[in-house]
Amino acid sequence: MWRRTIRLSSILASSRPSLIIQTETAYRLKISERFCSEVNGGSPARDKTPFITFVLGGPGSGKGTQCARLAEMFGFTHLSAGDLLREEISLNTENGSMILNTIKEGKIVPTEVTVKLIQEAINSSANDKFLIDGFPRTEENRLKYEQIVGGEPNMVLFFDCPKDEMVKRLLSRNQGRIDDNIETIGKRMEVFRAVTLPVINYYSNKGKLYKIMAVGTEDEVFERVKPIFTGLKFGGVMKLNI
Repeated sequence: MWRRTIRLSSILASSRPSLIIQTETAYRLKISERFCSEVNGGSPARDKTPFITFVLGGPGSGKGTQCARLAEMFGFTHLSAGDLLREEISLNTENGSMILNTIKEGKIVPTEVTVKLIQEAINSSANDKFLIDGFPRTEENRLKYEQIVGGEPNMVLFFDCPKDEMVKRLLSRNQGRIDDNIETIGKRMEVFRAVTLPVINYYSNKGKLYKIMAVGTEDEVFERVKPIFTGLKFGGVMKLNI
């Protein structure tokens, strides 16, 4: 059962000049929107304030899998902080090169960079409901998000999973990731407990945290988290069918 806790987020060439003009105009508009977002911290006004859900959990807790299912059933856009960083790298931008070099040096990408990528992804989407997966990982992440975006998430999900179960999942998923080995997994678990649990406790004390027991099959876990969203009304009012 889930429970809410109160203790413990090429431009294609064409022979037609009109097509070239249209393409160049669209390109300039995209650059302009990105520039405005970076300078002003926002983009064109929305009809609604985005509904933001942070999704937290240890490595192997299944939060990414559950986010994908929630996004499909309830119409959310699923944003992964890690995926946004990798996408920026793939664009071969100056910012992407900085991110890549930082990762290669074994350092942490500056929080401000991650937050701005999240903000840009939200601003460029036509949707107004977002699941932000794996963020914030630290108190610095949380504070910087509030500073840049100017607000807190509407709610926070925490997929609570025992260490032994997470280790078993990570070792068996066989995705070819270099960090899926027993030594690295142990370090990741320690980092999670040290830096992310304070974030979870903060949102618990704010009354925004929903804790889901993440043991069982994907379907069993989904049945625990689904009622939270089934009874959710957007626009600032929440009603939970318990």
